[in-house]
Amino acid sequence: MASANNMMVDKNRPMTAEEKKVIFASSLGTVFEWYDFYLYGSLAAIIGAQFFSQFPPATRDIFALLAFAAGFLVRPFGALVFGRVGDLVGRKYTFLVTIAIMGLSTFIVGLLPSASTIGIAAPIILIVLRLLQGLALGGEYGGAATYVAEHAPQGRRGFYTSWIQTTATLGLFMSLLVILFTRTIVGEKDFAEWGWRVPFLISFFLLLISIWIRLQLNESPAFQKMKEEGTGSKAPLTESFGKWSNAKIALLALLGMVAGQGVVWYTGQFYALFFLQSILKVDGYTANLLIAWSLLLGTGFFIVFGWLSDKIGRKPIIMAGCLIAALSFFSLFRMLTEVGNPALAKALENVKVTVVSDPAGCGDLFNPVGTRVFTAPCDLARAFLTQSSVKYTTESGPAGQPVKVKVGTTEIVFDATKVAESRAAVTAAYQAAGYPKPGDPGIVKMTHPFDIFRAQPATIIGILFVLVIFVTMVYGPIAAALVELFPTRIRYTSMSLPYHIGNGWFGGLLPATAFAIVASTGDIYAGLWYPVGFALMTFVIGMLFLPETKDRDIYAEDTKM
Repeated sequence: MASANNMMVDKNRPMTAEEKKVIFASSLGTVFEWYDFYLYGSLAAIIGAQFFSQFPPATRDIFALLAFAAGFLVRPFGALVFGRVGDLVGRKYTFLVTIAIMGLSTFIVGLLPSASTIGIAAPIILIVLRLLQGLALGGEYGGAATYVAEHAPQGRRGFYTSWIQTTATLGLFMSLLVILFTRTIVGEKDFAEWGWRVPFLISFFLLLISIWIRLQLNESPAFQKMKEEGTGSKAPLTESFGKWSNAKIALLALLGMVAGQGVVWYTGQFYALFFLQSILKVDGYTANLLIAWSLLLGTGFFIVFGWLSDKIGRKPIIMAGCLIAALSFFSLFRMLTEVGNPALAKALENVKVTVVSDPAGCGDLFNPVGTRVFTAPCDLARAFLTQSSVKYTTESGPAGQPVKVKVGTTEIVFDATKVAESRAAVTAAYQAAGYPKPGDPGIVKMTHPFDIFRAQPATIIGILFVLVIFVTMVYGPIAAALVELFPTRIRYTSMSLPYHIGNGWFGGLLPATAFAIVASTGDIYAGLWYPVGFALMTFVIGMLFLPETKDRDIYAEDTKM
């Protein structure tokens, strides 16, 4: 067992074989967990058709996305459950349990009969499996980050734990690759019928590999030392959040560090993908390839910023990432539009679209969970324009008059009893005015991975790469910073909860909330106020109240502010 003094000497020495094994085993298992978690999100439309087939297509997608969101919502509860176990029983045991739950849940999804076979039981079982995945992921990250940090020498925790930080991106990247490869091999028709199960079934083999590797590991030196000295906590939850001296640190970690990190991360990876597909109308294959290339090019910077945080501190890098991202998101997403869909960018500037209606007939379109059904003509018209990526304003009209959509000088009456005809007329008008049609040759399109050497895809990948750099700045050093904020006796519990609230709630709900803001305002960029606002909040709170932790001795129990 390493002592505190042993862990503090010669921080410039090479990694030992044991340390390499610790990092590799912890990171590999966490990559597989993220792979499992993101498979569902990537295949939500197909899963909706398989397990919610008793509902209309639009409702299927809503229920599929709600089931996906359920996995995010329960992550903090997983952090509490497994964080407590990790502080009481040990880090190694706990993340063996979490990876087993995640892997088996994913594997069972691959075997689960569809709703057409077993009826209502199919979606119920699916949602239970999603909840188990979220709970497992809530316990996995804190265990892996704590375990690696407690093996790292003093002065190198940022570098060692930054390998854990690559795992979410690598897991997403791996899930996209497996899906693309399977689609290519079996074809789109067979993939939609049965091929979608293959990526889920593969997770069983990944699970076996992860468990075998993790069984070779020893308990962390810091936890072992604490157990031998009898200084462990008997009530980690109460000590972490029932005492203000510790609870205020967890609250500061959430608001002054993790909330901003979460929204910057989800904007750079997930909202960017959503923006390309749902707003710029880029086909799914191309959008996934663009994101995959940007992740491939940018992932190494998690390590760079983790290493740099050992030199200059965690706080300056995380705060700089939040501030720079907040100041540049609007410009970068406008650039994505100008390069990815030039006709749309031009139309947004030059074509004026107005919905004229009695204000009493226009409701609130804010609908982050997608469950509301709109029936008023004004609401139907505005929702349709939002789905079509058309920028609009609302103008008050005379009471009792029909709702009109004005596109330049053209006026169309939007009749709620003839929705299809009204939509067709509005579509014809805005396309005639300059908005692009589906499949417009100006919209970026890739037919194979090496189309990146063409100017348009290369430029978009460059923009996405900048967004990924922001992600690596805020995320690379954060595991070390969280570990260093809390004492060994309650570390797993205390760091896991703010991390999973910040990422699972602030970050995980970002795409749906941002799109709801777009729908309610008529501005395709308005959703960016969500990440900008939280990133700026984190910057201000973090700069004023967050301590620098890089020089703390995590073997000392007095790690409080």
